[in-house]
Amino acid sequence: MDLKTEIKKLEQVHLEKPQRVFTMYLNTDPSDPEQQGGEWRIHLKNGLNNFESYLQQENDSEEKRNFAVVKEKVQNYIDENEQHFAKSVVLFATADESVWFAERLQMPVTSEFYWEESPVLDQLKEMQEAFPKTGVVLTQKNKIKLIDAELGRLNDTQMLELDLDTEDWKQHQGPHHADASMGKGGAKSSKQDEFQERFEANRYRWYKNVAPKLDKLAKDYGWKQIYLVGNKDETKDLKEHMNKDIYEMINKNLLDHEEMHVLKEVVS
Repeated sequence: MDLKTEIKKLEQVHLEKPQRVFTMYLNTDPSDPEQQGGEWRIHLKNGLNNFESYLQQENDSEEKRNFAVVKEKVQNYIDENEQHFAKSVVLFATADESVWFAERLQMPVTSEFYWEESPVLDQLKEMQEAFPKTGVVLTQKNKIKLIDAELGRLNDTQMLELDLDTEDWKQHQGPHHADASMGKGGAKSSKQDEFQERFEANRYRWYKNVAPKLDKLAKDYGWKQIYLVGNKDETKDLKEHMNKDIYEMINKNLLDHEEMHVLKEVVS
């Protein structure tokens, strides 16, 4: 999701009756004391019913039909996705499907509902300001994982891994493979010690070599905030060699953790 582009599109939407845009900000945060019993379902039901009751008093039967279509789309989306809700749902919709934006987000919202000629974008813009395009760079010796996120939502993952034979950093998407066995018992321990010594001796140079790749990826993704996560010496070396500003350095080993777990730990 490119939120900046989506907001620009939504800003251009201005409809004439009987067409209207439905806007929904729904707080589904299970950690919110007011949501312990799934109260969002009540807020959603009341929000939809209030518009339905209001439109029953209007003479425009076409607008009533349009709202009924949108209501069904919203309820279908809720039914299909509620098992995967995080902290909020933000949704904009029209009956003719010229507008459809629906995202489950890790960011909190205040529950609000609108049925107007244009989408109500205030909360979405506030979230964009508070939680901009973010990059998380996780280090673990000869492996570096990059997570591209926006509003706490995972967009993409990249992996950089150092080829110890050529000393080149190889880039690929998706999960990385576990290291092949270094042997058993003493042989494995000896190999690990040997690798550790080699890594410490060359870390500064190896991280200096990879820093330009990280800068380029940060530029390509359009990151406004960058977190470096890993061993403090490793993140220190990366920060020293990267041209991009680093928002925060976090001394945790999270490279092998699932991406959404990382985002909850680091960003949310």
